[in-house]
Amino acid sequence: MMRFLTIAFTGLLLAGCAANVVTDYDDAVVFGNYSSWAFAPSAGNSSFVSLDGNRVRQAVERELNRKAMRQVAEAEADLLVSWQIVEEERLEQSGVGLGFGFGTGHFGWALAAPPPVREIQEGKLVIELVDNETDQVVWRAASRRYLRESQSPETRSELIDEVVSEMFSKYPPGLE
Repeated sequence: MMRFLTIAFTGLLLAGCAANVVTDYDDAVVFGNYSSWAFAPSAGNSSFVSLDGNRVRQAVERELNRKAMRQVAEAEADLLVSWQIVEEERLEQSGVGLGFGFGTGHFGWALAAPPPVREIQEGKLVIELVDNETDQVVWRAASRRYLRESQSPETRSELIDEVVSEMFSKYPPGLE
């Protein structure tokens, strides 16, 4: 019993340490040279700002302000912030399968049906920082947590705030 509890506790501990955000960056870039930013014209990849888009923009502004970076006009910015919510479909089993069987001794028959499967639409947030002079992505963060259609506005807002905060906790690289 003690061995089982130790293994279960270790599993929970490791699951708690799993990163909810993955970042990548150009290791040749000196991030200390960047002091200003603007949203890229294609940020959000839409001609209008959605409800989630507005939440992302507010969270990005808050986090870059915490980094003491100035928001300026696009032409004057050192970095352009591009973001998108990438839609993904995944299959989810819901409930349990059904089955029955009969038999005697060492012989029997059984029938079973797998649990129902349904498609779920989810959105993964990806933020990229682009050097305005070179038009090259210098830093990228992607969430491992997903927005779901069924989430309430409050839950969506909290999730976006948490994810964006965690993303920018890893910017600039090397300060973790």
